[in-house]
Parts: sequence; C-alpha cells; structure tokens
Amino acid sequence: MKKEGINRKAMLLIFLVVFIDLLGFGIIIPILPYFSKSLGATALDLGWLMASYSLSQFVLAPVWGRISDRVGRKPVLLISILGSAIGFYWMGMATTLTSLFAGRIFAGICGANISTAYAYIADITTEENRTKGMGILGAGFGLGFLFGPAIGGILSQHGNHVPLLAGAALACANWVFALFALKEPNPSRLERSKNRERRFEWNAWKTAFAVPLSRTSITLFFLLTLAVTQMEVTFALFVGSRFGLDAMHAGYLLAILGLVMAIMQGGLVGRLAKRFGEIPLIQIGAWVSAAALAAFALSTNLTMTTLSLVCLALGNGAMHPSLSALTSQAARSDSRGGTMGVFHSASSLSRVIGPPIAGFLYDQVSMTAPYWAAVALLLLIFAALRMTKTAT
Repeated sequence: MKKEGINRKAMLLIFLVVFIDLLGFGIIIPILPYFSKSLGATALDLGWLMASYSLSQFVLAPVWGRISDRVGRKPVLLISILGSAIGFYWMGMATTLTSLFAGRIFAGICGANISTAYAYIADITTEENRTKGMGILGAGFGLGFLFGPAIGGILSQHGNHVPLLAGAALACANWVFALFALKEPNPSRLERSKNRERRFEWNAWKTAFAVPLSRTSITLFFLLTLAVTQMEVTFALFVGSRFGLDAMHAGYLLAILGLVMAIMQGGLVGRLAKRFGEIPLIQIGAWVSAAALAAFALSTNLTMTTLSLVCLALGNGAMHPSLSALTSQAARSDSRGGTMGVFHSASSLSRVIGPPIAGFLYDQVSMTAPYWAAVALLLLIFAALRMTKTAT
C-alpha cells in the first residue's frame, strides 16, 4: 500500500475491524460486574478481574508488536481476534470465578489487536496525515463503546452469559471479515519496526520525562485514567445497589456517557482548544469532572445520576484529547512517537493498579469511597496544572 495520503479503502477496513472489536468488548462491560457477583465475586475480586486483562495486555503487547514486525500486521490481527473470540466464549461458559478469571486473562494475552491496529495505521499513512488517521481509528473506539454497552444491557435480559457469547460471535464474524477483506500493508520490516509502539523502552521514558511539560502531561494522564477506573469498576455495583438497576439499564447509562464523549471529542474539543488553549481546557475539565463525580456519589435519583454522567463525559472528553495534544506538542520532533508510546503506557499502568484500588475502597470503606478518591485525583490534576502555569 502506498503511503500517498490516506488510503481510504484500507482506512475504512481497519476502522470496521476496530469498531466490531470494540463493539464486542463494550457488550460485556455492563454485565461483567453482575456475572462475576453471581459467581461469588466481591468488588475487590471484580477489580482484579478487570486488572488481569490490562496487565496481560500490557506485558504481552510488546511481544506481539515484535512478532508483527517480523510476520506482518494482518497475521497478528487475525490471531488476536480469534483469541478474543475464544476468551469471550470461555468467560461465557464459566461456572466458577476461577474459570472466569482464566478466560479474562486469556483474552488479555491475545489482546494485541488494538495496538497492532495503531501500527497498521502508521504503516499506511504519512507523517502529515497520521493524526487524521488516528482520529478515524479513535472514532471506531468511540462508536464501539457507544453501542456496545447498550447492546450488552439488552442481551443481558436473556442471561448474563448471553452478552459474552454474543461477543464471541462478533469476534468470529470480525475474524472472517479481516481474513478476506483486510490487506497486509507492505512497508519494509525496518519501517514496521519504527511504526510500532514500544512500551518497555526505558530510553523512551527517559526522553519523555526529560521535557518538563511532557513529564507533567504524562503524569496527569496517569492520574486521570486512575480516577476514571474508580468509576468504571464500581459503576454497575453502585447503581445496582443504590437504585436497583439491572445490567440493561446500566448499559443504557453507559451509552449516554459514550454518546456525549463522542460528541465532545468528535468536534467540540478542537474548537474549545483553539479558543482557550489546552492547559485551561484541562483545568476546566478537571473541575467539571470532579464536580460530576461528587454529584454522582451524592445522587439520590436517576435524574441527578444521568446529569452527573453527562457532565463527567463533557469534562473527561475535554481532558483526554487535550492532554494528548499537549504531550505531542511538548515532545521533541525526533522522539514524538516514543513519547506518545509512553503516554499510552501510563494509561495502561493505571488500568492495572486502578481496578483493585477501586474494589478495595468499595468493599472496605464505602460504596462512595472510589468516587471521592477520584474527586481527589482530579483536584490534584487541577492543582498541578496551576503550578505548571505559574512556573511557565
């Protein structure tokens, strides 16, 4: 594939692969807490269940990346999608918590499809249009997370295992689609190696953290993701306990969250950044998100809960792309790819340590404790940016 502008057909195909993949992943989000609870899991067990997937992905992603450099992107995508199908089916058929953990870990081990999709985009785009290509891929993420939880909630009416089996079926369909429709990009092995995100290259970490603004933005993204995971892990448990909501209604609420975030990231945040700048926008987003989570913890009715979720989506939707842009702008031109790899690695680390913390706080302190912890982290982000702005 020639890298003369964006190869629209290739972009459409990889977009569909990612969309179907994230649709299957999103389907299980609202039901995993209910399913694991039916197998005797505590909130802390749920936290470890979610962290096990992220940890497996984080450790194995560099291995899959090196394999894709040698054998190509398409074979690794096909292996990882098939592994996801097996993982979903394994979890759907689980009758014990141990079996559920095993299926989740297996899915994480095979979860190289997203990082490989990013490398695929890098292979088929030029430096000038790579941001646009990554944005198109991001749209696949957003749409998958928008429709997935709602579909999962609807399917949960037929049993908590049904959305997991539906996820397995979607992954199988995705495998067939990728097998026949997706073409292998053909840069050289050296070019593929350059385009791969390396998570464990300590020189990249040293380079990224040598730039003060880059160091700050990466650290803040770590804190933001840590705050978000406090809600992600305990959301279904919270609305189930406080309002008696089942997986279907929890899925609808998550779909609202995804829709508002998609609107925010799809068009509004770019205009707001031009008007206010990234740092003020992150500060505003931190305040709005902190207030939203506080309101969520104190909510006594579904109207207040829904409004708080909308505000959270607006705040988080402003922060995430702004931090990403800030990191990219701060990075040295000859190490921007490595710095962005470190940026995403910081988020992965948060998703490893955040879920067990959320589960522990929910079980051992109170059902609202994870949200107050998230509020504290968001206010810390605001304070750090105030100091950064003052220093500059």
